[in-house]
Amino acid sequence: MICPRCAASLTRKQRSGRICAHCGKHFALDPAVHGKGMHDIRIRGIAERATDHGRLKITLTQLWYLSRSRNYAWAGRDPKGVPAKIRWLVALPVAAALVACAVLTGGLLAFLLGAAACAALVVASSMRHRPGQLPHGQIVPAEQTFRALMNGSWSATYGGLPQGVVDDARPVPRPRGANRSGASVPVSRPKAAILCTDRVVSLFLTANGIPARLQAALVEVGDADGTGGRPTVLAAALSALAQYRSGLPVVVLHDADPQGVLLAPLIRGAQPDRVVVDAGLPVSAVRGKQGVVRLARPDPLADAEQLRTVAGLPDADAQWLGEGFWSPLAAVPPHVLESIVVRAVERALAAPPPTPHEDLTHGFLTWPQAPRTPRPPRTSRAPGTRPPGTGTYKKKGTSSA
Repeated sequence: MICPRCAASLTRKQRSGRICAHCGKHFALDPAVHGKGMHDIRIRGIAERATDHGRLKITLTQLWYLSRSRNYAWAGRDPKGVPAKIRWLVALPVAAALVACAVLTGGLLAFLLGAAACAALVVASSMRHRPGQLPHGQIVPAEQTFRALMNGSWSATYGGLPQGVVDDARPVPRPRGANRSGASVPVSRPKAAILCTDRVVSLFLTANGIPARLQAALVEVGDADGTGGRPTVLAAALSALAQYRSGLPVVVLHDADPQGVLLAPLIRGAQPDRVVVDAGLPVSAVRGKQGVVRLARPDPLADAEQLRTVAGLPDADAQWLGEGFWSPLAAVPPHVLESIVVRAVERALAAPPPTPHEDLTHGFLTWPQAPRTPRPPRTSRAPGTRPPGTGTYKKKGTSSA
């Protein structure tokens, strides 16, 4: 590996104890010890690019997503076959009973009973069982491992986390003016509300002063009881938005998961007079794409039919979520996330008030268009006449007296 202090190429023996044999200085991470990609130069470069060379502040969770070396996600599957214990629990008594009957009888019947006993044992041994599996995903290194390295050896070596990185696991003081619902008003009269379901994204926005810059109120909602249920998050969102006037536009930020894609349509249904812009991470931006974080987990809301009808997702996206896959919004590069929020708030402020039966399903990077000026209705007139005020119509080939 390359020494992050003197840039010398070091063998395993030359960096024993994470001390360079050339310059004698200590470094934090060794790929041979801490895993692939865990190197001071790489982590420092990722942090510099993520913070836009010090312009932004990011959380340690965002740095973990960006520093991952591998990412796996597996869909759930149903069990197949009969477990071995049940097979032998049935096959052995049946085979023993057939053998006992063969001993008590004789002749051809005994031969047939013995053959049946052997067949029962052969069938039991040849059957295969595949256990069921819940949807699950994995990021390497694990979050706990990465946090321990950054707060441990990295902080001990360099005196703290990389520049611009804050530890979001530590208690964060509640912003001034916040209430129990999670809403914090950065200005006295907000022009819009940013509804965020991800605590990491909320901390990122607050740390960089984005809501205050946009004159928006940041409303953080989540699953208070840990069940992941839609009514809990929806009720929390509606309760937090109730303190604002109905005409205040709302920008919804969420993960690419069933709970997130259903939130904006349900808010529109509950408050049809409010402009709601869905600026969350869309499924189409992560499904089947390389270089994005994809995870999987059991989700009670992962109903493909409901996602198609309520959220209006295409069949492929609804099926992807129905299999348990999802992707976190916090894994989006910070500068991209910042630009998305800024553009979404601007588009929400420019959007006209909703009208009945108007489609306001705006997705990630898809915004409402400027309203067109309606044309005046056309009126019918008799042949050979002109509209009032335009003069006298003169037929071709005729002259006025």
